Amino acid sequence: MSLEVGMIVEGKVTGITKFGAFVDLEDGKTGMVHISEVAPTYVNDIKDFLTEGQNVKVKVLTIGEDGKISLSIKKALPQQKRPTSYQNKTNNNTQKQYSPRPGNYEWQSSKKSEPSSFEDMLSKFKQTSDEKMSDLKRMENKRGGYSRRGNSSKQ
Repeated sequence: MSLEVGMIVEGKVTGITKFGAFVDLEDGKTGMVHISEVAPTYVNDIKDFLTEGQNVKVKVLTIGEDGKISLSIKKALPQQKRPTSYQNKTNNNTQKQYSPRPGNYEWQSSKKSEPSSFEDMLSKFKQTSDEKMSDLKRMENKRGGYSRRGNSSKQ
């Protein structure tokens, strides 16, 4: 069976570099998973996600005319099952759980409050704005900020 772009196949990680991992595929072919295609989150150190000898499912992204095969692990994951952490990485037959960086995509608060009235939102905005203004004024005073009365120099 020959490889085609878009296929999802299984392979074994045979080498890890700082920029990606090499995966042995069927028919003795080898492809490379770039570090940006390892996980659905930022990967600083690929060894946090993969180990040599690990079996992985990969999607064939491209097959170059020179025979180079580009692969993706994150695109081989089903849409609804793309995890925010890998639980299947094993090392010395012990299960380890690795959470990705930088924080499971929780850039906004996970607390979903009930819809507020306009007045509540306006009040919260004013409070936040007042706090920011007072912090700004405090910083201005600490630095010996400029005078708002004008710059009249004595000669």
